[in-house]
Amino acid sequence: MTATGEKSALRTVLVTGVAGFIGSHTAAALLKRGSAVVGVDDLSQGCRDRVPPGVTFHQLDIRRSGDLDRLLADRPVDAVVHMAAQVSVTAGERDPGHDREVNLDATAELARLAARRGVGVFVFASSAAVYGDPAQLPLTESSPANPRSAYGLHKWLAELYVAHVARQAGMRHVNLRLANVYGPGQQARSDGGVIAAFLDRLAAGEPLVLHGDGRQTRDFIYVGDVVEAVLAALEGRGSGTFNVSSGRETDLLTLIRHLAALVQQEPRVIHADPRPGDIRRSVLDPAAAMRDLGWSPRVSLEEGLALAWKHHPRRTQ
Repeated sequence: MTATGEKSALRTVLVTGVAGFIGSHTAAALLKRGSAVVGVDDLSQGCRDRVPPGVTFHQLDIRRSGDLDRLLADRPVDAVVHMAAQVSVTAGERDPGHDREVNLDATAELARLAARRGVGVFVFASSAAVYGDPAQLPLTESSPANPRSAYGLHKWLAELYVAHVARQAGMRHVNLRLANVYGPGQQARSDGGVIAAFLDRLAAGEPLVLHGDGRQTRDFIYVGDVVEAVLAALEGRGSGTFNVSSGRETDLLTLIRHLAALVQQEPRVIHADPRPGDIRRSVLDPAAAMRDLGWSPRVSLEEGLALAWKHHPRRTQ
């Protein structure tokens, strides 16, 4: 893998969801490597001020395929990094039709447009939610997909569409099944994520809201490591589907203990009912990405939490 900061062979990259959490970090890394970045976001969840300087920004809805096609026709791109999504499992359960339109239909159409316009590589940000509640851990890419939420279902079907369209057109594709991503700049309201929600409440001096008994587990992966996986996927040669994860299973009670040590006080905790669609246990095996993409997770949970807390905009201590 090319080190961050080294000049990239990819001249122009389209990043959807560029005003979002992961998309903005990805765009910044691509600019640093010398690529031109065309960014797309409808700003329904993202923030305009998160778009890095140097990005050619277009405010448009990815469901408007005609607008996207004109954009690709006006400025041909070498690669697409598709980050735009409806990111909330809970919202997806409330309105599965909207979730399908954004996470499945728009993804499939963008893949078709990219293939038709001669894009070389299509990188799709999928999710660990495709696995659902597993019978065996850790999860590998050959583990059965068994999503228990509309969000997970539509992400899985979108992977299949991307792979199908890419094979038909000879376009290289990489589906990245992201574990629970966290880090600086994440916003609980628009980006989701239990760590962002907990940090917001710690910064405001409010109690943490814990849905369920706290023994549910997640695989937390730092956003900088995710960006490195995206870059490795762009610069690689093959196609496929890969877990992007730490490979470490952490329950939410342990997460709260890490946060207590970080802020040097015991936070108050309020227990609430489990949320529909939430899975009980999750940990992904990143061995395939390490082997085939030359990528590996570098930032520990303790280090990543410290960085996220250090850069929290409302932190007072």
